[in-house]
Amino acid sequence: MMKLILCLLFMMLVNKLNFWLVQNLLIILFLIFMFFNSFSFYSNLSLILGYDFISYLLIMLSFWLGFLMILSSEKIFKNKDFEKIFIFSSLMLILFLILTFSSLNMFFFYLSFEASLIPIMLIILGWGYQPERIQAGVYLFFYTLLASLPMLLFIFKFYMNYYSMDYIFLNKNFNNLIFYFMMNMVFLVKLPMFIVHLWLPKAHVEAPVAGSMILAGVMLKLGGYGLMRFLILFKEINIKINYFLINLSLLGGVLISLICLRQSDMKSLIAYSSVVHMGLMLSGLLTLSNWGFMGTLIIMISHGLCSSGLFALVNICYERFMSRSLYLVKGLLNIFPVMSLWWFLLLSSNMAAPPSLNLMGEIMLINSLVWYSYFLILFLILMSIFSASYSLYLYSFSQHGKINLSISIMKNMNLREFMILFLHWVPLNLMFLKSMFLFI
Repeated sequence: MMKLILCLLFMMLVNKLNFWLVQNLLIILFLIFMFFNSFSFYSNLSLILGYDFISYLLIMLSFWLGFLMILSSEKIFKNKDFEKIFIFSSLMLILFLILTFSSLNMFFFYLSFEASLIPIMLIILGWGYQPERIQAGVYLFFYTLLASLPMLLFIFKFYMNYYSMDYIFLNKNFNNLIFYFMMNMVFLVKLPMFIVHLWLPKAHVEAPVAGSMILAGVMLKLGGYGLMRFLILFKEINIKINYFLINLSLLGGVLISLICLRQSDMKSLIAYSSVVHMGLMLSGLLTLSNWGFMGTLIIMISHGLCSSGLFALVNICYERFMSRSLYLVKGLLNIFPVMSLWWFLLLSSNMAAPPSLNLMGEIMLINSLVWYSYFLILFLILMSIFSASYSLYLYSFSQHGKINLSISIMKNMNLREFMILFLHWVPLNLMFLKSMFLFI
């Protein structure tokens, strides 16, 4: 792991690396790390770095989507749009994400967690589409920063009690509602949970394709990862507060699904659908059951690949139509039948159709929630119906209808775009065949 981190730092310091060499080096680092999986419980890499099974999967996801986000940003390279600064920001973001997932110390986790905000904010502010990107960056920054300051105070309180901030001391019990929200509020914002989700659609709509892919693919998973690590500190208070949060998340999932059905911006629709999936994931995790825990991990991986692939597809359409509006982007089935196939494959995965990994994750989460309370079945039925509805709505409105006659010149999909979509879809569906690997 330390060698991989040093390689990333070297890549950032050498200014003469070009766009394509960086992405090839990232995929090589991914392959090295994939075979570097000899762990029993924790594989210690240094005094404050290590990884277990959860960290291992999320670090691999970070490398994979980091490679794909650079592959998707060919326009920045072609237009010479400060591509060196873009590569530097992307590599810094991947580095901080890997340090966050591999930290064994609460304070180091906090530093890496907060540091990942800076590169994503630079990417949104520097390469975003509209002037509103400044507002989106401020939303993202202040939502996360204000929610994370209480977490820092809690870490100091933890240190005052136990004179250590290492994960090995996470078997303690803080039976206090204030401490619960001080520690976990930042993770609920990062997921994001319903009510504190308003920063996410703004950030996605204004971000460039690379920012949307890494934000939906990996950065939302920081919230789930943090809850998986630190909920153990609140064994007793979980029983009292989790039922309220589960109901709120599922009710929010139903309401956001209805909001998805009236979106005209394709990117906005996919961003809101991420809130729905994260609401279901949070509810399953808060049941504190084994199935909920495993389902959460599987949804984190599958949603990262599926949502990132959908954002890449929207960008492919945007580069041709110069619009993301469903009123203008119509009739793609007539001119791009192959692209329609990719829309179908990724949207079917988004609505948890077999054989996608989403299906297995949602089955586990639904089982854990029904075991927790039979009254949650109503929410789950509505969420399942509306998830299928907005996925079919996006597919039918974009693929069918009359072609926009103002579009006179249309270039076909190239090999790079095929490769981006293929490398999202194949792991998302073929990991289903090796699903026993995901059971911990």
